[in-house]
Amino acid sequence: MRTAETTGRNKDGGVAGLILAGGRGRRMGGLDKPFAPLAGRPLIAHVVARATPQVARLAINASGEASRFAGLGLPLVADSTGGGRIEAFAGPLAGVLSGLDWAAARGGGVEWLAVFPADTPFLPVDFVERAFAALRREGAELACAASGGRAHPVVALWPLALRERLRRLVVEEGERRAARLLETFRTARVPYAAEPIDPFFNVNTPDDLAAAERLLAKG
Repeated sequence: MRTAETTGRNKDGGVAGLILAGGRGRRMGGLDKPFAPLAGRPLIAHVVARATPQVARLAINASGEASRFAGLGLPLVADSTGGGRIEAFAGPLAGVLSGLDWAAARGGGVEWLAVFPADTPFLPVDFVERAFAALRREGAELACAASGGRAHPVVALWPLALRERLRRLVVEEGERRAARLLETFRTARVPYAAEPIDPFFNVNTPDDLAAAERLLAKG
């Protein structure tokens, strides 16, 4: 079975990846959102396929029953503060923090963590490469995606060096809003065109899933 230790290599080296799949999916009409069927595959499988070539190893951050992710062959990272677990469904920032801790514990020269939501089936396959270019260009601390004049802070490239600052934000301040990152850290935007398809289109409802199905059918 393919595992996170044997999936792709990023040419810049030292990049791990994390797929955020910890949301409740309340608007999906009872569907388990990561496994909602899309073009014959689970929704999350589309994200795994697009994230894998960009990183040296890949994991999933999720709440709920862990066994449902077993078929993906990737490790599961639970939310934690570094000193103990925190509540389930604690939000994307808790997931990012847990991913940073996981990547730091892996060692092996990993210095960066690329974060991707589990509900973005059109995720760009060059995000990590372009994020590094934006970081160098702007001298920023981290990089996040942007399209249609809007930032997407949950699609981001993080240096592991920021994890203690993020821990203070999440644990001590109790922050849950991903948008707060843009106010707290020097963040470079990685711009993408939103037409003809926004690459950060995310599936939140059955109607969104149907729209994604139609877009994929058009190629």
